[in-house]
Amino acid sequence: MEELTFEEAFAQLERAIAALQDGQMPLESALQQYQDGMKLAHFCNELLQKAELSVQQLSVDGAGALSMQPLDL
Repeated sequence: MEELTFEEAFAQLERAIAALQDGQMPLESALQQYQDGMKLAHFCNELLQKAELSVQQLSVDGAGALSMQPLDL
């Protein structure tokens, strides 16, 4: 899964959710879709957390000096 981009993983997750919501697949297939979906959700969450950590906010202090601060969302 590491080779997937966030967008690819999220698209796969959306397809898994749609397939589960359809309700037309056998139980065994549904369980596999659920497990795959949970892995994709975890992977997407990890990518989002890494992205959040890398976002920085540029600020200027009273003396005009620039500094980087973690972005507080």
